Amino acid sequence: MRVETLTSGPTTIAMLEMREDGGSSPDAAERVALIGAARARADELLLEFGAVAFRGLGVASAGELHAVVSAFAAPFTEYLYGNSPRTSVHHGVWTSTEYPAEYDISLHNELSQAYRWPDRLFFCCLVAPPTGGETPVSDSRAVLTGIDPAVRERFERHGVAYLQNLHGGFGLGRSWQESYETDDRAKVEEYLRVAGIEFRWTDDEDLRIRQVRPASRTHPVTGAQVWFNQADQFHVSNLRPAEAEALMELVDSEEELPLSATFGDGSAIPLEDLDHVRQQARKNECSFRWEPGDVLMIDNMLVMHGRHAYGGDRQVLVAMT
Repeated sequence: MRVETLTSGPTTIAMLEMREDGGSSPDAAERVALIGAARARADELLLEFGAVAFRGLGVASAGELHAVVSAFAAPFTEYLYGNSPRTSVHHGVWTSTEYPAEYDISLHNELSQAYRWPDRLFFCCLVAPPTGGETPVSDSRAVLTGIDPAVRERFERHGVAYLQNLHGGFGLGRSWQESYETDDRAKVEEYLRVAGIEFRWTDDEDLRIRQVRPASRTHPVTGAQVWFNQADQFHVSNLRPAEAEALMELVDSEEELPLSATFGDGSAIPLEDLDHVRQQARKNECSFRWEPGDVLMIDNMLVMHGRHAYGGDRQVLVAMT
C-alpha cells in the first residue's frame, strides 16, 4: 500500500494505492482483506486530513460498495431528513445528488442543517465522466478560521434557521411524502418532535418546517472547531441570478420557497456574508478526479464536499456511516 497526497492550500486528500502490482481488480474476498490491512492507517489519515481516497479496489457495483463501507461501520439505511434528490440503489447505498450535469454542486457538509448527521461519507465511482465531474473537498477548519471575524460573530451569535416548504403532492421542490418516505402524517410529526423541529400543516396539506442550528460545531474526536452549516446552500442566492429571479416570481416571499435560510433570530443574512462564506470554501478546495472503481471516504465534519459540472456519463454512488 502506497500513500500519496493531493494538496491545494490548506486542504489535502490522502490517496491510498491499494495494489502495487497494477494487476487485475481484486475479488470480493481480496477487497475485504485489502481494506482490513489499510483500515488503521486510513482512519489515522482521515482524522488528519478529513479525506482519504482508495484507488485499486475495483469497486463495480452498489453491493461491492456496501461491503467496503461495512468493513468500517454499519451503513445508514435511511436518508429521511435531507433535501438532496437521490435514489436508493441498494440497502444503505444511494445515487449521489441527482442534479443536472451542467451545474456545480456547492461545497457543504452533509445534513449539517439536521439534528443528526453521518460521521463519514463514502463516494464510489462506477462510471467516470470524460470531462469534469470532480469531487472537490474543502477543509472546514480552514474555512472557519478564514472567515472574517465580524461575519463569523454574526453567524455564531444568531445561528442559522433553515426553512423548508414540503408540498403534499403537487408544488415546487420535494413533497413531505418523498422526504420522509411515508404518507402517514403522525409518523412525520413524531420524527419532527424528536428532532426538535418546528412545523405546521397548511390548509393544502403542505408541511412547513423550521429548525435552528449552530453555525459551527466541535469535532467529537479531534476537538477542532469547524464551520458546519448550509446557510449559503439553502439561500436563494445560491442559484444563478436568472433562476433565482424566476423562482422568486412564483412566490410572495422567500419564506414560501422550497428552501430558505435566515439567521436564527429570523433576521435576513446579508448577501455579502453568504458570498464571503462561499468564497472562503472555494478558495480552499482540493478536487479529486475520479477513475472507475475509486472510493473516496470523507469525515463529514472535517471537510465540505461538492461536485463540479461535467460532460458525458457519470455514475457516483454514496453510502454513509
